[in-house]
Amino acid sequence: MDPAAARAAMVARLEEEGALGPGAVRDALMALPREVLMPQAYVRRSAREEKPPRWDLLDWSAPQDRPELLGLLYGGGSVLVQHDGEPLLGRARGSRSGASITSMSTVMGLTAALLDELDLRPGQRVLDVGTGAGVTAAVACRVCGEGGVVTLDRDRHLADAAAVRLADLGFRPAVVCGSGEEGCPERAPYDRIFVSYAAERVPAVLVEQLAPGGRLLVHITTASPSWPALAVVERAADGQLRAELRATEFAHRAGYGMDRIFLSEEFRNRIATEPGTWTQRSMLAPPADTDRGLWLAADHLLGGLVRDFSAEHLAIGAPGCGSWLRVEPVGHRRWNVTTNGPRDIWKEVQDLTALWRTAGAPNRYRLSFDPDGTQRAASDCRRLSWQLPAPRPSNERAVS
Repeated sequence: MDPAAARAAMVARLEEEGALGPGAVRDALMALPREVLMPQAYVRRSAREEKPPRWDLLDWSAPQDRPELLGLLYGGGSVLVQHDGEPLLGRARGSRSGASITSMSTVMGLTAALLDELDLRPGQRVLDVGTGAGVTAAVACRVCGEGGVVTLDRDRHLADAAAVRLADLGFRPAVVCGSGEEGCPERAPYDRIFVSYAAERVPAVLVEQLAPGGRLLVHITTASPSWPALAVVERAADGQLRAELRATEFAHRAGYGMDRIFLSEEFRNRIATEPGTWTQRSMLAPPADTDRGLWLAADHLLGGLVRDFSAEHLAIGAPGCGSWLRVEPVGHRRWNVTTNGPRDIWKEVQDLTALWRTAGAPNRYRLSFDPDGTQRAASDCRRLSWQLPAPRPSNERAVS
C-alpha cells in the first residue's frame, strides 16, 4: 500500500529487464506519483469473448480500491483510463458495460525504453504528440523544464484532464488539443518529438518541425499489428535528415482512424485444427521470431498477413482472402507445412527470406524522404526496399 515502494519496485523491474538505464529518465520515473496522473483506472471484469464486455472504474480516493489500483499503476502493464470517449474529470467510480476502452497508458517498459532513446536533456524543447494520461509530458517537464514542453492530443477530455493533473504535480506545460498530423507549428521547432501512437508513415509536418540537432521517434505499422518498426529521425546541425526504421517486437497502438486487420478466434481455430489444402514435409526451417527485420519486410512487401502469436508454432493468416499457414516440427530438421487458400504464404515467406539474407539479413533499414513526399525504406545494399504509403487526404488522416 506504499506508492513510493511500488514506484521503486517498478523502476527496479524496468532496470532488470533492460528497458531503463541510469540517468534523468530513471530519476523522473522514480519521483513520478502515477496515482496523481491516473487517480482512476479501469479493470476488465468480463471474459475475453463475453459480450457485452464489463469493466469497473477504480478510484484512488476510495480506500477499498487502492490495493488493486496500486497494482495496476505500478505493475508495468497498460493502464485503461478512458471508456467510450468519456470525460475523465468528475467521473463516478463503478461499473461500465458495452462500448470499448478508448484510451490507455502504454506498457511501462515500452515507454521507459523510448524515453531513454529520446535522450531528454535540460532546456530542450519537446513536443509530446498523444498526451494520453500525461506520463511522457510529466517526465519531459521534470527533465527538460516545463517551459519548453508542448503536449498535444486530439481528445479534448484527455487534454483537459492531463492539464489538471500535471498542474497537481506542479507542471504547467502547454497543453494543446489538436491533430497529431499537424503538430504545433506556432511553438516549433522542437529538439525532441515523441509520438505515442503508431502511424503508416512518418508525419511529414512533424519532420518539418524538428530543430537542427533534433530527434523524432514514431512507430510505423501497416494494417497488421504483427511486425512493427520504430522510425528514428534525426536532423543534423546543417539541417540534413538522417533516419532509419528499426524492426521491433512491440509498438504503440495504431493511431486514430487507421484500418486494422486481426485474426478472429474462429480463424485462429481453423488454422490450428483444419487439414488445409495441402501439407508438405519441408527441410527448410521457418524464419525465427528473432528475424524481426525479415518479418518487418514481410509486413510491407507481402501485405495482409497477421501472425497468431498465441500458437505454439508458426501460424499466419490472411484475413482478406482466408489463406493461412501452419508450420509444425516433426523431427530433426523436418517440418510439416500446411497451407490453405489462394495464397501460398509459405512460398512467399521463403522467397522473401532468401532475398533478406542476400541483403545481409538487416534488422534496420535506411529511411529516406524524397522532395515529392515519398518515404522509402531500404537495406544498406539497396537490394531490399519498399515504399511507405502515400499521405491520406486531410479528411482521412489518422491523428493522435
